[in-house]
Amino acid sequence: MNSGVRLDFGRAAAALRALGPSCGPVRLVAVDGHAGSGKSTFTALLAEALGDAPVLHLDDIATHDELFAWTGRLQTQVIEPLSRGRTALYRPYDWAPRRFAPPCPLDPAPVVLIEGVGAGRKVLRPHLARLFWMDRGAEDSWARGRHRDGPALREFWDAWTVAETRHFTDDPSRPFADTVVRESSTGYTWLPGPGTTANTSQFITESDRLSPPY
Repeated sequence: MNSGVRLDFGRAAAALRALGPSCGPVRLVAVDGHAGSGKSTFTALLAEALGDAPVLHLDDIATHDELFAWTGRLQTQVIEPLSRGRTALYRPYDWAPRRFAPPCPLDPAPVVLIEGVGAGRKVLRPHLARLFWMDRGAEDSWARGRHRDGPALREFWDAWTVAETRHFTDDPSRPFADTVVRESSTGYTWLPGPGTTANTSQFITESDRLSPPY
């Protein structure tokens, strides 16, 4: 069994910059996985390695009433402007008062990261330069998320797990991932994702083939 290659964030950042644009002038890179799987932490580290690349969190796009039915707003507010090389303006959702906040800009940087459950869904994949999948099981991920958020959000998590299961059943992301990321106590490792089987060039970098960094 392939245990993967330790992820060097600097090397990963260089490989992503070398990709061709996928959304206008932007290389749109998605990080998907179950809620609680560590997407936000991984994305923050990758963004830092990219020189503070812009990050769009899907928690800012989803709402209580539209846990996954947000693709129309994302297309209009984010994808369409970026595809024209323009700064996107999206209205982040504030989960406490349950209303949208004032617009936030998202610049068409060379690499823009989008993280959250559903970042690799079918409607978004044509706009992606790469799709990462955080390889942590659903139950383990949800347990981490519940522990993080505490008992006050128990009812929300009960509803969320049902909605997430339905989403990934109808519109799975993992089978199309270019790279699978595994987190451990010593860092991250990567593996070629299921989406590489049809086209072996779909590793994080065509020249690397995920060879060890030595």
